Amino acid sequence: MSQPEEASSARRKLSRRQFLKGAAALGLSAPILAACVPAAAPAAPAAPAATAVPAATTAPPAAAAVALQYWDMVWGPPEYVDTGKKLIETYNASQSKAKVTYQSIPWANWYQTFLTAIGSGTAPDISTGAGYQAVYFYGQGAIEPVDDVVSDLKAAGKLDDVISGGVDTLLWDKHYVALPWQTDIRTIVYRTDLLQKAGISAPPTTWDEFKAQTKALTTGDQAGWVVQGNDTGGTHILFMLMFNNNGGWFTPDVKVDTFYERNIEALQFFSDVVKSGVVHKGSAGFTGDDVLKQLGQGGAAFLVAGPNTPGRVKNTAIGVPLAGPHGDKATISWINNRMIYKQSKNPAAAKELMKWLFDNEIALWQDGHCESLPTRKSFYNDKYFSDKPWVQDVLKNWIPVGKPSGYRCPTIFPQLQTVEGDTMMFTLLTDLLQGKDVKESMTKVDAALKAIMKQ
Repeated sequence: MSQPEEASSARRKLSRRQFLKGAAALGLSAPILAACVPAAAPAAPAAPAATAVPAATTAPPAAAAVALQYWDMVWGPPEYVDTGKKLIETYNASQSKAKVTYQSIPWANWYQTFLTAIGSGTAPDISTGAGYQAVYFYGQGAIEPVDDVVSDLKAAGKLDDVISGGVDTLLWDKHYVALPWQTDIRTIVYRTDLLQKAGISAPPTTWDEFKAQTKALTTGDQAGWVVQGNDTGGTHILFMLMFNNNGGWFTPDVKVDTFYERNIEALQFFSDVVKSGVVHKGSAGFTGDDVLKQLGQGGAAFLVAGPNTPGRVKNTAIGVPLAGPHGDKATISWINNRMIYKQSKNPAAAKELMKWLFDNEIALWQDGHCESLPTRKSFYNDKYFSDKPWVQDVLKNWIPVGKPSGYRCPTIFPQLQTVEGDTMMFTLLTDLLQGKDVKESMTKVDAALKAIMKQ
């Protein structure tokens, strides 16, 4: 979904896990539009009354501006919402065909907010949302394809400015279900001073080097690696390692492939590292905030985390994607996007707003301090990003190898919201941290995946 400079542990749980777990429960039972939801969505602000225009003697009256509702998730600190409002005010002032109302949607209970709005016929015209929100609701008939928007941007040469896979990842059922605007990704973060103190001149580049360095950096109260075993981020490690070995839960034609040999190899590597004693002993109970604290206090040398971690923790840097035993390099990433709803009475106007935001959204980082990274490559030339060397490292080394949760399938698909939200990944992580057998632990995943995919 989750898909920014790492948000607080609490918001990460709500932004990705809450949506996915809520949808998971529904996805395995009644159709989403038929679900009975107790919490009502926030009432959409009423459209402003049109100002009367005196009739002209030589021309008909000017058409009244159409009303659009834009719902935006809280993607950063308080200044993000302020910047989002100002951006929409600028758009309203720039044209007269549409009057857009900006509505900030908090992460708390946000899945229910959208679910109820769709079910009650009060969905917004356009919104931001989780990485798999558009494809999931598209599968329920609630999302308007944006093929024409993609075609217009492609004709204008603007899609060349989007990071690799940013657009095509959002293609499902032969339609583009949304337009990308930001990305979240998992990277390897390390303490530069601890490596230097241990006489290690450079961060690891392969699995073997990572294993050797974590062992060398485990001494006394200092662990080589800290894992967040009680938060979403811990499961991302397992996805990262599987993808880093060209593995994944699915075949290219979206068939469950749990026991693919590359998956077993990757998870066995994680298990072996855990059993070697280099992982912080408190990892099983750590949240995202806990592991950042350990990294900052020197309690661990390595952490798998978001791309902006060096901006939050001193003496840290972003490493490079590790080469797996077969030379593969990859990690897990999310393309967060904007989507248009079938209920919109003015989809053409909503698409014009979508295209305008695509060109003008850099203020959401410059002034709003959005916590994810942009999908437009040219934005990285701005001083806000060019002054952050770790961001440039992520753009150069990590974003080109980012893969969605359904890799090896070439695109996202509706069931991914359930795959990420199901407890199977937390169970798997817990089992491996406790030293349980890899294949036996994977059996639980296999059963859960086959139930989700109905295979």
